[in-house]
Amino acid sequence: MSARPLLIVAGIGNGSGTGAATARLFAKKGYRVALIARNAEHLNRFAGEINSEGGEAAAFPIPDYSYKSTLSVFDTIFAHKWATEGPSDFRVGVWNTGAGVFKGFLDVTEEDITNSLHVNVTAAFAFSRRVILKFKENEIDERGKRGTLIFTGATAALRGNTWTSGFAPGKFGVRALSQSLAKEFGKENIHVAHAIIDGSIFTQQGVARRSEQDVEKYKNDLDSRLDADSIAKSYLYLAEQDRSAWTWELDLRPAHEKW
Repeated sequence: MSARPLLIVAGIGNGSGTGAATARLFAKKGYRVALIARNAEHLNRFAGEINSEGGEAAAFPIPDYSYKSTLSVFDTIFAHKWATEGPSDFRVGVWNTGAGVFKGFLDVTEEDITNSLHVNVTAAFAFSRRVILKFKENEIDERGKRGTLIFTGATAALRGNTWTSGFAPGKFGVRALSQSLAKEFGKENIHVAHAIIDGSIFTQQGVARRSEQDVEKYKNDLDSRLDADSIAKSYLYLAEQDRSAWTWELDLRPAHEKW
């Protein structure tokens, strides 16, 4: 029996953002989907939604994004018995987590910066380690690759701002990590990519932060905000690239970007 491809995505939130959209799309393309997040209630509900739509997803709640917890969740994933029989072929990993600290420099606390670096950098190292070690066991597929590792980045990965001194260092770190991994493991046919998400993504959290009058404009103004489903399509495009033309970095932004 041929193995079904497996996607592991860390960072699902409440099920309305980039991680969730990526999981939905890959599930529709025939992937099994392993979902990692800290909120078990949201995670289990979202996995149930994918399964009810004909996909195959399983939730793997994590207590925190420490190095140890991020490493150990892979043991649970690889030991999981899926609803349909047959082996899994782990081919795509997406690191979509982040910790936002948006305040003036003098207001940033030790706890703020520690949390930001732990989630944005330290846990990303742990995730990458398990992903790459597993990819190295894979045979090279018809596209000339053993697997694809994608990092979700941000504008702050390229430039700081007056309120991102506690956030940008972590995003700079993830970008540097992804570039280093791309250089080191591309030689082993492992594709590593970084996506700069340059703008606001339409999510339930974004709706909650806006007034009732602004919500409709936010929802319908496709020129000025990003759509998570469109980002997911870009991630699928990265996963399907062949070895003759790999993208390391994508810069995704709405048509009327102005920041």
